[in-house]
Amino acid sequence: MKIYSIHDSEFKPYGRVLEGYDTACLQKAMGEIPLPETGTAYEPSIPTLESTCVYGPLQNNAYGGMPVQLGMCWGRNTRLNCLEYHRDSEVNIGVTDFILLVARQDEIVDGVLDTARVRAFRAGAGEVVEVYATTLHYAPCHVSEAEGFRVAVVLPRGTNTAAPGAAPLNEEDKWLTARNKWLLAHPDSAEAAQGAHIGLKGENIDIANDL
Repeated sequence: MKIYSIHDSEFKPYGRVLEGYDTACLQKAMGEIPLPETGTAYEPSIPTLESTCVYGPLQNNAYGGMPVQLGMCWGRNTRLNCLEYHRDSEVNIGVTDFILLVARQDEIVDGVLDTARVRAFRAGAGEVVEVYATTLHYAPCHVSEAEGFRVAVVLPRGTNTAAPGAAPLNEEDKWLTARNKWLLAHPDSAEAAQGAHIGLKGENIDIANDL
């Protein structure tokens, strides 16, 4: 699978790089959190990260003053497994380089997306990457298995917490697995085994041999 850069023109439909942020304090705080022994971990809101110097600018500049949470996804991963989206942009910042596997929401047909539509993009350490609301994404992938990945995840506060439990009004409502989180799972994924909507067809992409 070809791995593009977030600075390539191919990334324009999926997101952009936000300039002017000093992320060194955040990278240091993230680097002090140990990697999980296996797989990946995610926490929507981590107080030690929200106390760093960049939290205010992310909330007041990147999100225009909206209340946000600053958490992290970290571990080791090379597989697609699922794709999710929110009703707003997500901002990612890595301690090291990392890779995003993404597709577009308008490529979903009858509740299913063909994984042949998925593209891979590499982001540099410390870069502030806005992933648009219309971009499907999930856990980042590492560049180095030894180093793993630590990627900050900035979202409106409350996102990825417990689902509201509302009765579905339409098909899309059935994909809601957490607050502000709509999920499409590959049949081979653990999420599908747990009852998530099977919304991916084709190969469950693994970029291990492309690194």
